[in-house]
Amino acid sequence: MRPVEVSGKGLGLREVTFADVEALHAVYGDPATTEHLPFGPRTREEVEEIVAEAIESAGREPRRLYVLAVTEPDGGEVIGVARLHIEADHPHSAEIGLGLRPDHWGRGRGTDLIRLLLTFGFRHLRLHRIWGARSPANTAAQLAMLVAGMVEEGRIRHHVRVHGAWRDSVVHSALEDEWEGHREA
Repeated sequence: MRPVEVSGKGLGLREVTFADVEALHAVYGDPATTEHLPFGPRTREEVEEIVAEAIESAGREPRRLYVLAVTEPDGGEVIGVARLHIEADHPHSAEIGLGLRPDHWGRGRGTDLIRLLLTFGFRHLRLHRIWGARSPANTAAQLAMLVAGMVEEGRIRHHVRVHGAWRDSVVHSALEDEWEGHREA
């Protein structure tokens, strides 16, 4: 296994470690951060399980799951988490997900992170299609995906059950050949 380490404009991505549990819990455990995600805030123990699964997945061949720490540009502080999951039945395609600490919202970092994930997926993993789903109410994610070069494909009705109710998801995607013009990460 070759560890992932990717740098972009203003952010970096690297493999998660057990030393990141507290920093990742600041993302996964925060009610504001998880408001539009398909799950509620996670406990510290649940975050430990996520990290353990990520470390185990990093050693699998072929590797299908990348759970990466989002870091400040100098490789310093962990400020978020990024996920890329390659579909087993469609190994040319992957779903992305991400979360940043709320104190890093509103500065274009979501857009930068999506661009970095697209760069990683298209350049390093040689994927053809990368997609992500968002809550219809998450207009910040909508803007970040569009500015990063993703296209809104449509709505999946009653896609996930959150807080005891069904919620739609809006799907965005980028294709390798369309992405070439947006590839600044």
